[in-house]
Amino acid sequence: MRNAIPNIVTAVNLVLGMFAIIFTLQGDFAYAAFFVVAAMVADGLDGRVARYFGVSSDFGKELDSLCDLVSFGVAPAIMAYAYMLKDFSGGALIAAAFATCGALRLARFNVNTGTVKGYFMGLPIPAAGCVIATFILIGIKPSGWIFALMVAVFAYLMISTVRYPDFKGKEGEPIRIIPVIITLLVGAYILYLNLTFASILFVPFFAFALFGILNTIFGLFDGRSVQ
Repeated sequence: MRNAIPNIVTAVNLVLGMFAIIFTLQGDFAYAAFFVVAAMVADGLDGRVARYFGVSSDFGKELDSLCDLVSFGVAPAIMAYAYMLKDFSGGALIAAAFATCGALRLARFNVNTGTVKGYFMGLPIPAAGCVIATFILIGIKPSGWIFALMVAVFAYLMISTVRYPDFKGKEGEPIRIIPVIITLLVGAYILYLNLTFASILFVPFFAFALFGILNTIFGLFDGRSVQ
């Protein structure tokens, strides 16, 4: 039974992702966004539960990736399409690209676990999915192609080589002070413009995505990146 408990927690991630899709189809973006964020919480718990019980398996790792694809790839893509992308001629392709890039990100992570250490290569799919979901939760509909471009950029970030710190120890990707300051200022400015519960949820995910870009750029000049 103890071997099944982590997999049950992982399956909860999938169930919450399905709820996000269902509520999106019903036009309730607020509940859909909350379910995506809740799925991220479940996703963070399954590994801890597995370590607590001292159990781990290849089955659990594969199940985790499949659940992540639904909750943070497919569900946010459908949300984005129903929210605004449906109004653009290429909106369906952008939504499909987001989910596809999420799948590629997960596949690359699974095959690189033995070689990429100390950082995440590309934006983790839970962060990308939560950025899209919480932005939709805010309820802002930008003019023009801004939202479509935003979804496309976060799709690309998942398959990029941008290095995101994993915060797992001293041997990880260095956290540089200037990117931290810029990220904090941007996050504070967003909250200054729109201090709501939805914005409070959005800013940490967006800030993490922004920080990885800035930290990687500054890392090109100081030579301190993990090899």
